[in-house]
Amino acid sequence: MIVKTVNFVKSSGKWQECPEPTIPEYAFIGRSNVGKSSLINTIMNHKDLAKTSQTPGKTQLINHFLVNENWYLTDLPGYGYAKVSKSLRKDFEKLITNYILNRKNLVNLFVLVDIRHTPQKIDLEFMEWCGENGVPFSIVFTKQDKLKPGAADRNVEVYKTKLLETWEDLPDIYITSAEKKMGGNEILKFIEKTNAYLVKNKVKFS
Repeated sequence: MIVKTVNFVKSSGKWQECPEPTIPEYAFIGRSNVGKSSLINTIMNHKDLAKTSQTPGKTQLINHFLVNENWYLTDLPGYGYAKVSKSLRKDFEKLITNYILNRKNLVNLFVLVDIRHTPQKIDLEFMEWCGENGVPFSIVFTKQDKLKPGAADRNVEVYKTKLLETWEDLPDIYITSAEKKMGGNEILKFIEKTNAYLVKNKVKFS
C-alpha cells in the first residue's frame, strides 16, 4: 500500500465522540514508551503525525487519522502507566476498553510490545482480555534496532513459547523498527489485503 494522504480527523475523550464508524479502522496500542508514536509516524511516512514524548502518558485521547480517504488509523492511549495517579489510570483503562468493545468498525488492534523485554504480565493479560472478548489483534514488536538480530529472534521465540502455553494459535506477528523503517510495509500490506476483502464482501459497519 502506498500512503497517498493522511489527515488528522479528531481527538476524542469518549468512544461515543469518535468519527462515524462507516469505514475500516485499525488501532495501535501498547504500554507507555513502547515506541507507538514513532512507529505510526514511520508507517505513515510523516515525521510529526503522532506526537512523540519521553514522558509516559502523552497520548490521553483517542486520536483518529484518515488514510487514503478510505480507512482510519487510530492512536489509542497506552495501558499500565506507572507514573500517573490510580484514578487517571482507571480513566484510561475505561476509555480503552469501552472503545475496543463498542467500536463497530474496528477491524484489527495492533498490540505493540518492546522486543527488548521478556514477556510482561500486563501485556499478556491485555492479549488474554482481547482473546476472551473476541477482539482481533496482531502483535507488533518494536525497537528491533536496539538488539542484535540473533537476540531479537530469540526474544520473539520466547514470546511465542509463552503465548502457546495458553493459546492454541498465535496471532499475526510483526517485527518493526521505527529507526530503520522496518516492518511498516508488512503492516500496510495486511491492512490493504484486509480492506480489499471487506470491499469484495461488501462489509458494512453501520
